[in-house]
Amino acid sequence: MTAGAGREAADEAFDGPDVVVAGAGGGLVGALRAASLGLSVLVVERNEHFARGNNTAMSTAMVPGAGSRWQREAGIDDSPARFVGDVEAKTHGEADLRLATALADVSARLVEWLADDAGLPLSLVTDFDYPGHSRMRCHTVPGRSGQAMLGDLVRAVRASDLIDVMTPARLVDVVVDEDGGVREVVVDTPHGEERIPTRAVLLATNGFGADPDLVAQHLPEIAGATYHGSEGSTGDALRIGERLGAATAYLDAYQGHAALTPAATLAGWATIMHGGVMVDVHGRRFGDETTGYSEYAARLREQDESRGWIVIDERIHEACLVFADYRDTVESGASRPAADLAALAELTGTDPATLGATLDQAGRSAAGEPDPYGRSRWEGPLHAPYRAIPVSPALFHTQGGLVVDEHARVRRADGSPVPGLYASGGAAAGISGHGAAGYLAGNGLLPALGLAFLAAEDVAGGSPPRSG
Repeated sequence: MTAGAGREAADEAFDGPDVVVAGAGGGLVGALRAASLGLSVLVVERNEHFARGNNTAMSTAMVPGAGSRWQREAGIDDSPARFVGDVEAKTHGEADLRLATALADVSARLVEWLADDAGLPLSLVTDFDYPGHSRMRCHTVPGRSGQAMLGDLVRAVRASDLIDVMTPARLVDVVVDEDGGVREVVVDTPHGEERIPTRAVLLATNGFGADPDLVAQHLPEIAGATYHGSEGSTGDALRIGERLGAATAYLDAYQGHAALTPAATLAGWATIMHGGVMVDVHGRRFGDETTGYSEYAARLREQDESRGWIVIDERIHEACLVFADYRDTVESGASRPAADLAALAELTGTDPATLGATLDQAGRSAAGEPDPYGRSRWEGPLHAPYRAIPVSPALFHTQGGLVVDEHARVRRADGSPVPGLYASGGAAAGISGHGAAGYLAGNGLLPALGLAFLAAEDVAGGSPPRSG
């Protein structure tokens, strides 16, 4: 029997889902898009509490969309080319521009589809600019909560007759046929191992942030910092892809965050972008905070005791209450008031003279004097009463992984695809370049949702949906 004849015989005997999606975070967008195109989908998820415990749920729900209808309604002139230019500038030319272009091109269509077809109540964030974005292009849900966004996706999945969810279950291997194409998946369940035939697999299991050995190997500058992400991000996709000969790239890339509180809540970088400052345990600033929350994690880790304080005032406090993460920080007691400088110094355990000099210099910089650290973005000086939030650096998720093309197809080292194998989000090499400094707000969710979306469309285009 020839290889082609073997494939035809296998097709006749096929009795499985058109697509298996490993990971019920951003991968749910791939499941929903595939189902909307008539494909049957099985979602395999290792954590039965995934609606709260994965990286999508832990995000701030920011999805960039360049040229969306919300931007047009707000009079914001944006385009995919401008978005790619911002990515190129933030990464100093290190990003995969081919992939960045594909994601920028689909970004507006993605957010509009999420609203119109998946039912997400999206709106454009216009109250402040995210570092590195030259236009307001981040779209989010009420509360700006990843948990709320994922909840909307889960409801849409449960309403679909074409999508089944298997949990707790872990996809541990992908089996290919004699032609090298996907034939079946191996799934570990509480009842034992199952082998499920399928024509396509989307690896959406995130990266390897929960594997300390891989983090130490590839991300030494942030190794040892608190990991604030899904416990399921153990590098499964990386290992499966490498066994199948897939190429990898940007394994040193990650999203960090410099605003994790002792209560495990996120203070949020809006506190900074609205005019707050970060000081070390001695009450001194140590850089331009507005460069970005990702790279500032490593900066904070370099300071004494690897911790610091975000100092804001009541104006900023009120402005940040629109974020669910910041409200959680307030409710946890991590955002604490201080009536004046003396109370602020006592609260932070810093020398009043040192802290006072820091705030005085920041105030002059906010008023137009050159900042000693080069910061130029201020909304105004801080005024008593103040608030202080204790923060430490964290690793949120890795940004390197399997090399994919503009359709999310996994590629081998020679550039050829592994037929039927796709990757999205942290399972794939992203668009943040190397290290942490190239991360733009949304560089986690856009590849997670956007690549899953593109994968579903490619599967549907390459394998016509079954009738009935």
